[in-house]
Amino acid sequence: MDEPRQLERPDGHRLAYLKTAGIATGPGVLWLSGFKSDMAGTKAAALAEWAGHTNRVYTRFDYFGHGRSSGDLKEGTVSRWLDDALAVLDHVASGPQILAGSSMGGWIATLATLRRPSRIAGLVLVAPAADFTEDLLWPHMPDAARREVMERGLWLRPSAYDPDPYPITRTLIEDGRKHLVLGGPIAVHCPVRVVHGMADPDVPWTHGLRLAERLESHDVVFHLVRGGDHRLSGGGDIARLCRMLDELLAAAV
Repeated sequence: MDEPRQLERPDGHRLAYLKTAGIATGPGVLWLSGFKSDMAGTKAAALAEWAGHTNRVYTRFDYFGHGRSSGDLKEGTVSRWLDDALAVLDHVASGPQILAGSSMGGWIATLATLRRPSRIAGLVLVAPAADFTEDLLWPHMPDAARREVMERGLWLRPSAYDPDPYPITRTLIEDGRKHLVLGGPIAVHCPVRVVHGMADPDVPWTHGLRLAERLESHDVVFHLVRGGDHRLSGGGDIARLCRMLDELLAAAV
């Protein structure tokens, strides 16, 4: 991976990012990773190759406390990561963008679209985990874990994807409640493509369908992958992701 550039934030922290130049007309693509993922991940890197082959402008970055960016993950919140995404959208990306988000990145992409609707030409969401702190995490945590969060402020959740546990903080849970979107209609009106694995053990496909159903856009397509896991990062999955982006980009020209 190339050496990333740094976007300075007002509080002195830095966001690491990479931007691939392109000459094709139409929107750029901005990648939004999941919780504890980064821009070196399989899908993010594969899209960089796709952008190079198709001459598309493509931007990827690491949230505060992730990857090559500064900060402590334990201090991260949905508010902070949304602000990071908006900072990259405002100061690194230019012109209309298609936001491609995976897992938590699907939630961040949705929130960013609500705040910058004129900038967003479309969404491609992979196993979107909207409201995950409230709907997928908190209700399913063991009683002892919830007590740790409330009394100590931190629970280290074992991960199937990383040898290091995921830090779940009281601040993360409480901040997530400021950004819940699944309680009613979601004022997203751009074209949206959603793909979800039917064997996803972390974010059930029915959860992704709830998001798709609440979007106000009249152009929403929901793809189900039989046997697909949460990451959807195999060769066929990557090819599908690229086709969805190609479809939205062709329609936006």
